[in-house]
Amino acid sequence: VQLQASGGGLVQPGGSLRLSCAASGTIFTSKIMGWYRQAPGKQREFVARIFVNGTPDYADSVRGRFTISRDSAKKTVYLQMNSLNPEDTAVYYCNIFQRGRDYWGQGTLVTVSS
Repeated sequence: VQLQASGGGLVQPGGSLRLSCAASGTIFTSKIMGWYRQAPGKQREFVARIFVNGTPDYADSVRGRFTISRDSAKKTVYLQMNSLNPEDTAVYYCNIFQRGRDYWGQGTLVTVSS
């Protein structure tokens, strides 16, 4: 399983970005796809995930600002990030959890700064 994340960059406070993560390899229908992030000097933390039935789940810090979605045919998960603030600055990692294993992408850097 390989995950390729893209869409990161520099954005001003209050701006928006859309992250994408394309999965390849053996991807099962029964899986959870999600996003995590790691800010400088901090541990990796959960951001959002989407379950097999399409139900999303969000960290409190991003609920109402971020939206996770997926395109099952393209094996791609997206993270629409709105109302970004400097505290959202981090490397964002996509994740697939399937058959009891976690798979991680290489990360994409999001910097929120004026």
